[in-house]
Amino acid sequence: MQITFTVILSVILTTGIFAQSAERPQYIYVCNQGSASITVIDASTNEISATVDLQELGFSANAKPHHTVAESDGSHWYVTLIGENRVLKFNRDNELVDEAVLEVPGLLAMHPTENLLYVGRSMSAVNPPQSFGIVQRSDMNVLDEVGLFFTRPHALTTTPDGKWTFVGSLSENQILSLNNESDEANLTNIPGNTHTFVNFAVSPDGETMVATGQVSGQLLIFDITDPLSPKMEESISVGAQPWHPVFSPDGKYVYLGNKEDHSVSVINMESRTVEATIKGEGLAQPHGAALSKDGKYLYISNNNLNGNYNPNGLKEGQDLRGTVVIINTKTREIEKIIEVGHYASGIGTNAR
Repeated sequence: MQITFTVILSVILTTGIFAQSAERPQYIYVCNQGSASITVIDASTNEISATVDLQELGFSANAKPHHTVAESDGSHWYVTLIGENRVLKFNRDNELVDEAVLEVPGLLAMHPTENLLYVGRSMSAVNPPQSFGIVQRSDMNVLDEVGLFFTRPHALTTTPDGKWTFVGSLSENQILSLNNESDEANLTNIPGNTHTFVNFAVSPDGETMVATGQVSGQLLIFDITDPLSPKMEESISVGAQPWHPVFSPDGKYVYLGNKEDHSVSVINMESRTVEATIKGEGLAQPHGAALSKDGKYLYISNNNLNGNYNPNGLKEGQDLRGTVVIINTKTREIEKIIEVGHYASGIGTNAR
């Protein structure tokens, strides 16, 4: 009996023989808030693969792209534009395919299994709406703007199973827990001086959440086994103005940049201590953090608004380049500095 090529190919695809080679590449998306562009880095080569110029797409020089997230299969990625009150949707070829209108959008979080995108509000807004948006990713329709009980919402994350969303305030020590299925909500007050919650990250097992406190210089650790009432277990002193945290794939470490200390803290989550502090060329007001799929490389975006990194000797008033610093998580050495656009801010990837 003759076996056709079609049958052979069907068997190969079904058994997953080509699974590894067919795996989608990982990209790192970097917002250049001061130059209305997004830099796309290929994580397999750690080289810039594209730069999306928002002005070429009809947006203003003041578009202010702030934060990005991406579908795990790399099919689409999303970016908030503070200056345009927009959330844009791009395909894997970096072509603009849709948008949603939301006032001063800030951080983004994706539901892992449902067709939903959660949209926070910008830190730079003086009086942002006391709500966060829920957008249907397929057609970018704004489904709801969920009211909050506090001012200046900013920090935003979802649990790995997508059942819960957490929103934190910049002005008050308060965290809202929202059940995404039942809409049950609860407001948790955190004791002590104002922390100014910049952002959250949830461990891969969904049992622990960390929060960075801009004013307090603390990384706060919460037990969220009861998500309705996060329980603060510990706080760790890191550098000045800790920004966006990220968990390692195995949950053993948290990495975060300290904006006014020009450093990166490596937190051992088993001992709950600062295991290392990384400093070096290119770390200049670190902002966003992302990891390669295998956890080998840490990508840190840097505002560099103060010229802490200025190898070309640009004078005051000239647009300094933002950077992405690539750190080997095993050696904890800076392996590469990639210069991007002015005021590099939020960073995202399709690896989750």
